[in-house]
Amino acid sequence: MMTSSAEGEDALDLTPLADCSRCAYRSTLLAAGTCKPGDRCVIAESGRQIDRFFKAHPGLASEYAQDPFWERRAIAARYLPTNRLQPLLIDPDEAVRRVLAYRVPLEWLLELRNDSDREVRVTVADRLPEHQLELMADDPDYLVRAYVAKRLPKGRLFRLVADPDNEVRRTVAERIPSVSLGLMAEDHEVGIRRIVAQRMDVDDLAMMSRDRDWTVRYEVALRADPDLLLQMLDDNEEEVCLTARQRLDDLQYEAVADER
Repeated sequence: MMTSSAEGEDALDLTPLADCSRCAYRSTLLAAGTCKPGDRCVIAESGRQIDRFFKAHPGLASEYAQDPFWERRAIAARYLPTNRLQPLLIDPDEAVRRVLAYRVPLEWLLELRNDSDREVRVTVADRLPEHQLELMADDPDYLVRAYVAKRLPKGRLFRLVADPDNEVRRTVAERIPSVSLGLMAEDHEVGIRRIVAQRMDVDDLAMMSRDRDWTVRYEVALRADPDLLLQMLDDNEEEVCLTARQRLDDLQYEAVADER
């Protein structure tokens, strides 16, 4: 027998419904219509319904800060007053601590910098005041160190020039003061050496003019001064030689034009 489309939709409705008979709010909020089974309910094991409940009744979040259900605690933490958050810094569930990492005052963040959960530490690295960021430069996870590299004061980035992760060192190469780029001239990743060649002071480029990768030498030829360009005319890569020759010609042409 065929069912109507409405009956089919009802059959597929998997919305969790709580037992209102055991709810403490059945004679108050439920009776007043400010909570609703399947939509705005704190005892249903449904994050969507719990969030809607606390959005309507944020003052009740404190009653669930120690609830046995991790998701209820995590959602309650979004609505708790700041002065009620500190006990949750050691909550056993990472979902709760992730909420804390976004919400707690900056002066509490150091308590989470060694958290076992990577996402918690990433958030800490993203929020921590700059003068404290160096404390996370040795984090075991590359993603945390990448956030540190993006925010660490430029003069302190030398701590990460030999980081084992390419993405971290790439960020360092893009941000570190040019006077310190020589520390990365021998990096094993060619893409990072290209960044160094693109940013290094022209007077320091000679150290990269014999790089083992021709694309790095090409970047040098694009910026080198005439004396270094003359030395690069005998490079064993034709593209580098041609670039050095073209730049010498351009510089000579500019010099002649300036004299006129």
